[in-house]
Amino acid sequence: MNLLYANDRAGEYPPSWYAATATPLAPFAPLAGEVRADVCVVGAGYTGLSSALHLAERGHDVVLLEAQRVGFGASGRNGGQLGSGQRMDQHFVEAQVGPADAGKLWDLAEEAKALVKSLISKHDIDCHLKPGIAHLAFSAREVAEEHAYADHLADTYGYNRLEKLDRDAARAICPSPRYVGGTLDMDAAHLHPLAYVLGLARAARDAGVRIFEGSEVEDVAPGRPARLRTQAGTVRADHVILACNGYLGGLDRKVAARVMPINNFVVATEPLGAAAARVLARDVAVADTKFVVNYFRLSHDKRLLFGGGETYGYRFPADIAALVRKPMTGIFPHLEDVRIDHAWGGTLAITMKRLPYLARLAPNMLSASGYSGHGVGTATHAGKLMADAVAGQAEGFDTMARIPIRPFPGGGALRTPLLALAMTWFSLRDRLGI
Repeated sequence: MNLLYANDRAGEYPPSWYAATATPLAPFAPLAGEVRADVCVVGAGYTGLSSALHLAERGHDVVLLEAQRVGFGASGRNGGQLGSGQRMDQHFVEAQVGPADAGKLWDLAEEAKALVKSLISKHDIDCHLKPGIAHLAFSAREVAEEHAYADHLADTYGYNRLEKLDRDAARAICPSPRYVGGTLDMDAAHLHPLAYVLGLARAARDAGVRIFEGSEVEDVAPGRPARLRTQAGTVRADHVILACNGYLGGLDRKVAARVMPINNFVVATEPLGAAAARVLARDVAVADTKFVVNYFRLSHDKRLLFGGGETYGYRFPADIAALVRKPMTGIFPHLEDVRIDHAWGGTLAITMKRLPYLARLAPNMLSASGYSGHGVGTATHAGKLMADAVAGQAEGFDTMARIPIRPFPGGGALRTPLLALAMTWFSLRDRLGI
């Protein structure tokens, strides 16, 4: 089964709150016939659009192929959180790559955050960008770990933007009785993810990128030039960038062995009006310390946008609202009877280490994916790093590519059931508080 069409209609965005409130772009025509380009980018999410935009601004002739609509995948469906650092904390990163590269990866993550903000400003993208993400904890032990980590970032990396929250300070932000402290990062931010990705598409179009929607790549033949074939056309290009994330399919076995699609789900409640203050007293986003993380924020029309729950496989559950209502009411019991107006799912991609996988698949073919839920900044930045590498400035790309990402055990046949087993265990740990 093809994930591109397993849960969605061809050529349509899922019926999310994001799709209901974003200003749409007119459809781009499918590829027809044979075209020539300096660079062919596959996938029009944050990664692909950022690559295409930065390449076009350098003067390259770029063709961008998208199987569905621009921003159709995780880029247009996610929680909209622009976090600091990598997906895993710096203690983990240090253990994986050593202190020298850990420092470089921290700096690259800060570049990623700044890049998103600068693109929004430069291209006048109206995506409701607002500062602040709180990381909230369920136990005194977790709070102590959060506060110690804030000290580590300040002492080791000079990052002093994390405010330590005790129980009272945490509840002054989020009145849920479940949280007992954490940290607040006002240099992190949150935004409307589909509005942001559509803004990137407008900027890429205006920079001269030739965008083709409804153009699923069926085959990539390496070479100089490489040849990419869709149902109705062919692109010959000097360089290829694969930016497919969870929708890669069988285009490259090396990437597919290391990057696994999983599904995550979000709901939007009815507008809460003045009662929104019982959910968030400050207009910041929240992510908590559960392994299967809960993440939420208020929309600009005062709805609660709450994400939680994961599934593994091709099909989304029949009742997404019921799936997400369970963790939502675990955090906010008083919302048990609140109306849910929108419920949607999305397919993202993870790696074994929850760190991104960047790779040079051939001398003229690059790939970036596996952002593991940290893609707003990291994916946008990975696109720029690949554009830089095509232009001969590969230091940032090579630093990211040195992250050791192992294949999933069992390959394609066993990775999904093995992951589901592991995640069941972590979900049990979350419920037991261990």
